[in-house]
Amino acid sequence: MSANPQWDISRALRVARLFHLVCGVRDACVTPFLTLYLRQLGLAAPWVGILMGTKHLIAASWAPFCAFLARSHQKRRVLLTASLLGSAGASLFMVLVPPLDRDPGDRRCNGSHSLTAEGPPPGVALTVTVTLASEPTSNSAAGALSLALERSSGVAGTRGFGEGPGESGQEPFSYPPSSSMGSTQGARNRSGVLHPDTPGVTGSPREGAFRVVSPPLPLFAGSTALARPANQSAAKGDGRDLGLSLEGLQWTFILSLGSVVFWELQTSPLEQVADDSLYEYLDFVDATDRYRSLWVWKLLGTSVGVCGIAALVGPLDCFLAASGPRGVVHFYGYSLVSALALLVSIAFPVPVCRRLEPSYRTVKALSLVVGDPHLTVLALTIFLTGGATSVVQNFLFWQMKDHGSSELIMGFSVALGLLGEILLHPFKAPLLRKLSRVGTVGLGLGCLAGQLLYYSFLWSWWSVLPAQILSALSHGALWWAVTTSIEHLATPGTERPLSALFQGHVCESGASLGSFVGGFVVMRFSLPVLYQACCVLLLLWLALFLSIQPRLPQERKINYSKLLAVEASDTSDSEQGTERDWLVKAMREEHSDCRG
Repeated sequence: MSANPQWDISRALRVARLFHLVCGVRDACVTPFLTLYLRQLGLAAPWVGILMGTKHLIAASWAPFCAFLARSHQKRRVLLTASLLGSAGASLFMVLVPPLDRDPGDRRCNGSHSLTAEGPPPGVALTVTVTLASEPTSNSAAGALSLALERSSGVAGTRGFGEGPGESGQEPFSYPPSSSMGSTQGARNRSGVLHPDTPGVTGSPREGAFRVVSPPLPLFAGSTALARPANQSAAKGDGRDLGLSLEGLQWTFILSLGSVVFWELQTSPLEQVADDSLYEYLDFVDATDRYRSLWVWKLLGTSVGVCGIAALVGPLDCFLAASGPRGVVHFYGYSLVSALALLVSIAFPVPVCRRLEPSYRTVKALSLVVGDPHLTVLALTIFLTGGATSVVQNFLFWQMKDHGSSELIMGFSVALGLLGEILLHPFKAPLLRKLSRVGTVGLGLGCLAGQLLYYSFLWSWWSVLPAQILSALSHGALWWAVTTSIEHLATPGTERPLSALFQGHVCESGASLGSFVGGFVVMRFSLPVLYQACCVLLLLWLALFLSIQPRLPQERKINYSKLLAVEASDTSDSEQGTERDWLVKAMREEHSDCRG
């Protein structure tokens, strides 16, 4: 079949590869580091969970709706342009959100001499001793001296978030105050106020051992976090400052929520609209088999982008952020790469002819999932996997930051998992053939559970890297098995709607629920407890998943409805002959399975 001159497939594929590569770089500029930036704004784990859960919820509902409108009204190129322009501008709104700490952002850049904690790594207790000069006795009364430490950014997210600080005479604190996410005492650094402990006063000049008083800041002034006696006594002299802090926290959260919602409304439709457009373009000339290899370019772009932007954050933040938290380079880089993607989108292939398709494809795919037990179990698996994966994406960088990791190491850890997935792809067919689709899904679930358990016992920033290699199996192999299962179980015309349903609605809904719940679990317990709980949940589902497989209805070896949908000329007039005929191959596979 010769292609019409207007269908330049080679050029279309080159543009599509470049577009996927640029979009991968674009997403990598912000998406992996977004929760870390929100933490630096001063938001604690529950509020970051709410923001990320809202983001995933919008992606689950808004993107398919926009794709439907663009397909129905033939406005795909308009939507691509609007999405790239809108997301480039909306991302800059995050730079305008005021941080909770109004002090100049990075003190290594501005040379501030304010008191900062420098000492042992996280988890090592440290007692602060302050030497006082000789003063009149009237000026040395207990409680007359307080030394304000630099307020930490977004710490209150562990055990101790709701605990009173004064259980012991001397209270240790963890270093650095901006980290302490993973330690059991880390959340006590929230306010960072040192009050004298008079029993420790000895000699002249007098030495007073000071304990850290850290009343946690609730989200709203009506919160019960200040109702405890220890917190009330600590806040008596600072009621006005505390009220201002609570008001600032409200504005930081509300503005962050508005910026994230507006940004996600702009950027979420881009990927699905571009994929649908390219697939239909190639489908007109029967070249959809070449569509399957484009995902590699997206992963390559993400790998390059996540390391490149992390390498630029350190030197450029000092020039671009005279005040506020570090990380604004991520958003500027995102906007610049969005402008580059806009230029590439001008030549992006969009079909000029409209293929007649039913408008109820998503409803038909949903009814197929509900009516097929295999697809129902698979959907529940993807839902749980999305929730567990969101926990890692939201809080793993927090944990690495607590252990002293730089953003370059964080970016390298992400790239390591993506490159592992690319390198494993040549073994996709042998893996599915040896383990079967069910076995591969089980392997992916087991690897993800193992990663979560491993993350709960991290001891250093570099200890993350070995576990990231398993992402090739916990994400790549799992989705290969899911995609293959969809191709086998789908009826004619529902393969792509089913894939969109699983990747969009089901996975994003699970990620939304995981983000909402995960933030509050981190606040109430700790991050390691959250990882371990997700690990136990996945292992329980894995056991149930494997145990119910023999009880499900047996799959048809040959999908005759697909055979009837294939035109006779595509099978009888094939140049490869009957050896490559679809029916012959399927019957031979069925016969070999029966003999085995």
